[in-house]
Amino acid sequence: MKDTGTRVSTLWIVVMFSMVFADILGMMIPGVLQAMSAGQVGVPVTQGLLLGFAILLEIPIAMIFLSRTLQPGANRWTNTVAAVVTSVFVVGGGSPYLHYYFFAAVEVACMALIVWFVWARRGPEAAA
Repeated sequence: MKDTGTRVSTLWIVVMFSMVFADILGMMIPGVLQAMSAGQVGVPVTQGLLLGFAILLEIPIAMIFLSRTLQPGANRWTNTVAAVVTSVFVVGGGSPYLHYYFFAAVEVACMALIVWFVWARRGPEAAA
C-alpha cells in the first residue's frame, strides 16, 4: 500500500468505523437509550442539531472517496481541514468513559497520520 491516497483513505475508514462503534458502545451504557429517546442528550434535540451531527459524521465518509480522487494539492488541504474539524468534534463531543477515550485516541492518532501522510508525500505524486 504505497499509494498515499490508498493509505489515507484506509485511515479514514478506520476513523469512520471507530466513530460508529464508539457510539454503539455508548448506547449500551445503562439509561442512555432511554434518555436519548426522551430527547435528553444534554441539549435539546432539534432537526438543526441532528443535521449538524450528520454533516460532521459525513466528513470521514466523504474523505474515503476524496482521498483517492483529489489532486495532491487539494488533497493535502482537504484532508488537513477535515482531520482538524473531525478531531475537534471527536475531542469536544466526547464522553467520560474508558471505551470512548480509547476510540478517541485511535481516531485522533489516525487523523494525525493522515495529515502527516498528505504533507510528507515524496516522489512523482508530490510533483503532480
